[in-house]
Amino acid sequence: MTAAPAIVVLGQSALATARRVQQCYPGSQVHGLRARVDADVAYTELGPHLRDLYGQGTPIVALCAAGIVIRCVAPMLANKGVEPPVLAVAEDGSAVVPLLGGLAGVNAIARDIARVLEVAPAITTSGELRFGTCLLDPPDGYALASLAQGKRFVSDLLAGETARIEGDAPWLDDVDVPLASSSRLTIRVTAQESEEREDELVIHPRCVVAAIGDDASPSADEILGALREHRLAQLSLAALLARADRIGERGLEEAARTLGVPLRFIDADQSGAAQLLSVALRVSHDVLLDRSRIALGLASTPIDVSALGRGRGRLTVVGLGPGCAELMVPAARTALSEASDILGYEIYLRMAGPFRDDQCVHGSDNREELQRSRHAFELAGEGRNVAVVSSGDPGVFAMAAAVLEALDTAHDPRWATVELRIVPGVSAAMATAAVAGAPLGHDFCVLSLSDNLKPWSIIEKRLRHAAEADLVMAFYNPISRARPWQLDKALQIVREYRKSETRVVLGRDIGRAGASLVTTTLGTLRSDQVDMRTMVIVGSSTTRGIPGGPHGEWIYTPRWYEA
Repeated sequence: MTAAPAIVVLGQSALATARRVQQCYPGSQVHGLRARVDADVAYTELGPHLRDLYGQGTPIVALCAAGIVIRCVAPMLANKGVEPPVLAVAEDGSAVVPLLGGLAGVNAIARDIARVLEVAPAITTSGELRFGTCLLDPPDGYALASLAQGKRFVSDLLAGETARIEGDAPWLDDVDVPLASSSRLTIRVTAQESEEREDELVIHPRCVVAAIGDDASPSADEILGALREHRLAQLSLAALLARADRIGERGLEEAARTLGVPLRFIDADQSGAAQLLSVALRVSHDVLLDRSRIALGLASTPIDVSALGRGRGRLTVVGLGPGCAELMVPAARTALSEASDILGYEIYLRMAGPFRDDQCVHGSDNREELQRSRHAFELAGEGRNVAVVSSGDPGVFAMAAAVLEALDTAHDPRWATVELRIVPGVSAAMATAAVAGAPLGHDFCVLSLSDNLKPWSIIEKRLRHAAEADLVMAFYNPISRARPWQLDKALQIVREYRKSETRVVLGRDIGRAGASLVTTTLGTLRSDQVDMRTMVIVGSSTTRGIPGGPHGEWIYTPRWYEA
C-alpha cells in the first residue's frame, strides 16, 4: 500500500479505536461525520464520502458495520484488479474484516490493524487461508503477468493439485503452498515473455533497465521493440535511465509515462547508453543490447529504483484553502501525501498536517517567502518531491508568486529542470463570500491594504479607481498593529464614491475554529471591528441583503447591471 488509508468513523464512540488504528499508518487521517466527531477531516454524508475516497484509489478503513460499507461502495465496483483496499472494523476494535482489494494488500492491512487491536483478522480469502499468502499479489519488485491466468492457477491448487517453482521466489519460502518437483503446475519467476498457459503462474521480476543514449529520444514503441528482441516482458522493465543533463526532456518523460515506469537520471561523464548502465547498476547485470540509442541491462534480482540515480525533482505549491480540511482540494492532499519535504509558515504547516515520520517538515517565519522558495528549489534540484504550503489560494497574495520570483532570479540551472506545479485552493475572499451568500456575484477586485511590498500611494490610486468603477472590493491584510490607520484611510476614500448604506461583509477566520461573520454597512463600519484575520468585502451600488441564511440575511450582488 503506497497511500495512507482514510480511517472513517460515524460517531464519537469509534474515535478511540480509530486513533489506535491510526498508529499503524503515520500520515493517515481520521474522517468524522460533521457535528458528531472531532476528527482530522469532516464529511457530511457517508455514502458520497466513501465513494469519493474509493474513486481516488484511497485505502479505506471504516469503523462501522460491514453491510454499511458494502452498500456505500457497491455502485463503484467494477474492476477487481484496480480496486483499493477496503476494510470494516468494529467500533470497539473487536473485529477486522477485509472486504475489497485482495490484489492491493487488503489482507496485509487487516493483519497490521488486528495486531494493534490484539484480535484475529477475519480473512476469508480461500487462497490466503490455505497457503498463508496471496499468490496473485506478489511483493514489491515483482509483477503478476495475468490475473486471469492466476485465478485458474489458484483454483487448481485449491482443488488439491501441487506446484513447482522455477526461478527465484524467496517470499514463498515460508508459506504453505503445496510443492512437488513433478507437479503439472508451475510457478515461473522470469523476466522473459511467456505465453499464457493454464498450468503456469508467471511472475515477472522488475529487473531490466533501459538506458538511453545521449543523442537519442526513443519512443515507447522503440523501447518495447528492444525488449521483444530479447524476449523480455514489458512488466520486467523497472525504469528508464538517462544522463542528468537531460532532465525535463518531454520525449523521455512521455516514453516513461506510456511504459508506466519511472525515469531516473545519473551524473556521468560517459556518453554511451551501456556506460550509463555500468555507472548506475550496483548489482551484477548483463548488457543484453548495446546500441547508441538504447542499452538494456538485466540484473539478477529486482532493482531498487530508489537507489538508481535520482528522479526529476518536483515542487508543488499547495493551496490549503481557508483552514478546514474539507475545503482543501483533493489534489492538494495528494501532493502533501506524496511529498518527501514540506515547507511553509509554521501555522500553515500545522493546518496541513499531520505528516508521516518519513517526511521532512521545514518551518519558517511568515515573512521569509523568498528564502523558503529558494530552499524548496534547492531540495527539488536534488531530485526530491517538495511541497510548499500556502493558506487560501497560493496565487492570491501568497506563495505561488514568490516561488516563480525565485525561479525568475535563479542562478542554478538545476532549478529550471524541476517539475513545477501549482495546486489552487479556496481563497479567503471566496470562502467568506460563500458563507455570506454571493457578494462577489458580479465584477469585483481584490486588494491588499499592506504597504510592505508596494507604496501606499499605489494602494490609494487603485482604491479610487475600483470605487469609481463600482466594483465590489475584497480587502486582504486590512489592518495590523503596525498599520492601524490604513483601513480608516481606505474607507474614507471608498466613502467618497459609495453611499453609506452600501453593504459590507466581515468574515473572520472563515473555515477555522471560532469563525465569525458580520454583515454591516459602509456608514456604520468601524475599524475596531476588523483585525488582520478579517476579510472585508465592500459591496457595489447593487449589492443587497435579503432575510435568511445562518447569519440572519443573505448578501448578494445581482448578475445584471442597469446601464
